[in-house]
Amino acid sequence: ANVMRFSTLFLQILCVASCSVSTESNFGAADATEESATCASSSTDCSLASSRAEGKLKYSGSQQTVDFSAWQFAPVSLLQQFPMDDDERNFVRQVRHAVFSLVHPTPLKGQCHLAAVSPRALEDLLDISPESVWTDEFKNFAAGNVVKEGSSPLSHRYGGHQFGDWAGQLGDGRAVLLGEFVNSKGNRWELQLKGSGKTPYSRRGDGRAVVRSSVREFLASEAMHHLHVPTSRAASLVICDDWIWRDQFYNGHPRQEKTAVVLRLAPSWFRIGSLEILSSNGELDILRQIVDFVIQTYFPHLKDLPEQDRYLEFFHTVVNETADMIARWMSVGFAHGVCNTDNFSLLSVTIDYGPFGFMDKYNADFVPNTSDDEGLYRFQNQPQIGLFNLNKLRIALDSLFTDSERSRRVLGTYHTAFHNKYMNITRQKLGLVGVQNDDYDQQMFGKLFEVPYGNTKEAGS
Repeated sequence: ANVMRFSTLFLQILCVASCSVSTESNFGAADATEESATCASSSTDCSLASSRAEGKLKYSGSQQTVDFSAWQFAPVSLLQQFPMDDDERNFVRQVRHAVFSLVHPTPLKGQCHLAAVSPRALEDLLDISPESVWTDEFKNFAAGNVVKEGSSPLSHRYGGHQFGDWAGQLGDGRAVLLGEFVNSKGNRWELQLKGSGKTPYSRRGDGRAVVRSSVREFLASEAMHHLHVPTSRAASLVICDDWIWRDQFYNGHPRQEKTAVVLRLAPSWFRIGSLEILSSNGELDILRQIVDFVIQTYFPHLKDLPEQDRYLEFFHTVVNETADMIARWMSVGFAHGVCNTDNFSLLSVTIDYGPFGFMDKYNADFVPNTSDDEGLYRFQNQPQIGLFNLNKLRIALDSLFTDSERSRRVLGTYHTAFHNKYMNITRQKLGLVGVQNDDYDQQMFGKLFEVPYGNTKEAGS
């Protein structure tokens, strides 16, 4: 049912992207059909439990919602406590001693159309009535044309290792974090627009996104959620009649494509690269501030531990949950495509859907990213890359550790955590109960699924 729903929605989005829509009222009729295609009322398959990264929410169908016109951001922005870029001008530059830059979305000039929404994301996570968003007010908000009262639009400064090499400052090159919301269940969400224009971190880009990549992110993030994989969520997709140049196949033949904007959600957009840039530049006081915030907000059970244990246990938690996330990727045939440290969440949720892919048939060397010429991020390498990235996190956190050797031992638990999680998922798929002989199960699974079990123990060295 979920496959049929996403297929139907995909075709409808393509129609919006390619067809001329004459009036908003005519489009509204399609909207009602699309909403029913996205999630049929309160059917069982639309009521799946959310992942642990989403506060273990479960749709009850009875929570209170408000019309978008009455919806508001959280009155207090927790992110405003961090150092801000002193220069409020929006131009590409190197930023120092700051976590965020103040950046407003750049309004689009052409007509925009609300192509799709996720009713479950709107209702379960943002307490917004899905029926209330088919308005110009929401469309302009989700396109970045209007900044809603209470918003604190920011772009995040971070760095990262890309394809194994340190890339220096990266940052939100085409994303603006609009603000924060705490829903009726007490869960905190950060709302971000992807494709909303240039930021100080755009480098040579134009800050925009095209329809094809935006449709993929919208569908994949919601599909991954229903596959029980920790992930960011997509609330809406807006397609606009503004045209930008893109060289889709990197062959020197660019063409014009329509722009699109995705309103996406995550408990936090902090990533490994958020800490790496600070460690690299010696901004260790800010690094500690971010880690303390993440522990206080998302891992409160760790906050009262002695300092010599608190940061190590935080690292241990990220190691375990990253192993869990990648095991779930592998279990559904998902290849992220760009497993750079700037794309790995500190909360171990799947973020930044770019050139990802799902395998149609098993291929250990599956590479969805056409720019990954050496296949570094091929499907079978993802567990190894996860360990590489966690080692870079360990190095970034080193100033907080009182015993670096203990942090190396914690990193050494990754292989076992990944192995156990993946084996348990595979046993469940085959209807096997309990563990009688792990070695035998591993050999059997390897023959059944041709799953490689390489040596991941040395990746962190």
